[in-house]
Amino acid sequence: MKNIFTEFGRSLVATLFFAVILCGLYPLVVYGAAQLLFPHQANGSLLVDQSGAVRGSALLAQSFTGAKYFHPRPSAAGANGYDATSSSGSNLGPTSSNLVANLIQNIATYRSDNGLATNTPVPADAVTASGSGLDPHISVANAALQIPRVARARGISEDRVLELVEQNTTGRDLGIFGEPRVNVMTLNFALDQLPQK
Repeated sequence: MKNIFTEFGRSLVATLFFAVILCGLYPLVVYGAAQLLFPHQANGSLLVDQSGAVRGSALLAQSFTGAKYFHPRPSAAGANGYDATSSSGSNLGPTSSNLVANLIQNIATYRSDNGLATNTPVPADAVTASGSGLDPHISVANAALQIPRVARARGISEDRVLELVEQNTTGRDLGIFGEPRVNVMTLNFALDQLPQK
């Protein structure tokens, strides 16, 4: 019987020891290192305007539908899309009639919003949701087709909008992986920071 209590005591001490280390000290060290080395990323990559108001995160897409904004990918996250508490894809397969209907509608809407001819090729990312439904990035081709609309709506030159697109474009990871991409959140934030006419 004495051995049982001895083993129980040792187990309890080991559990408490590792609880303090793994549930207390380790998270504090990681938190401290993140705050010291990567404070912007560790705090959510928030986009804060001149008044101090948080306008979003560079990591999560939001719904932008106005003509003066670049539109993100469609979203299947939550009932109305772009719900950060309900990250998900559409889970519709290539033989799904719902997927085909959604694509046809999304293509027509994209062409209409951007004043494109009915036979203009539309980038796939402009009409399909990402796996998370919250990806803030679009392809460079998608951004290029939206530049004229945004420039017109804001009353600025297409060259100025193109400069901002280039400033908010990330190249291939490590120079070889993935494709160049434009962060819609940071781009729209930069557009809103331009002096108003």
